[in-house]
Amino acid sequence: MKQVKILDKEFKLFIPYEKIRSEVEKMAEKMNNELANKNPLFICILNGSFMFAAELFKRIDLLDSEITFVKLASYEGDKTTGNVKQLIGINEKIEGRTVVVLEDIVDTGITIENILKQLEGMNPKEVKIATLLLKPDALQKQVQLDYIGLEIPNDFIVGYGLDYDGYGRNLIDIYSVIND
Repeated sequence: MKQVKILDKEFKLFIPYEKIRSEVEKMAEKMNNELANKNPLFICILNGSFMFAAELFKRIDLLDSEITFVKLASYEGDKTTGNVKQLIGINEKIEGRTVVVLEDIVDTGITIENILKQLEGMNPKEVKIATLLLKPDALQKQVQLDYIGLEIPNDFIVGYGLDYDGYGRNLIDIYSVIND
């Protein structure tokens, strides 16, 4: 079994890159069909979603689409703080547009709920949420998710953009913590 050590924690291989890529390809195909002629603006939630967004966006064949980035933070170490801080805002005109929020993982739903409230005030035509990973057992908020890659248990994970105190984002596979 493939394992890595990040700071004080051991992690084991959980989702290999090939599986991630396959799920992202399926999601992109669905988006290409559903978002045709809608001029979508994709919003990547940094830092964790950068690998997912890059993998997805290079498979989006809609020539009338754009991507932008917003930085939010809700984790310290391996626990959510329950608070979401907006660190870098949106500069693009959203009014009347289809917006697709790209999130690496939805666990509590707090971050998604926060960004949806922020976007509401900008009067988009519609907002769709895409997440690579969903932890249904961790959900605390009722949020509508339009595109879901994989549902996973409520384990702490790293890799493919997800981190432990800033480390492990560069791993191409996703790993789950051992004996946390």
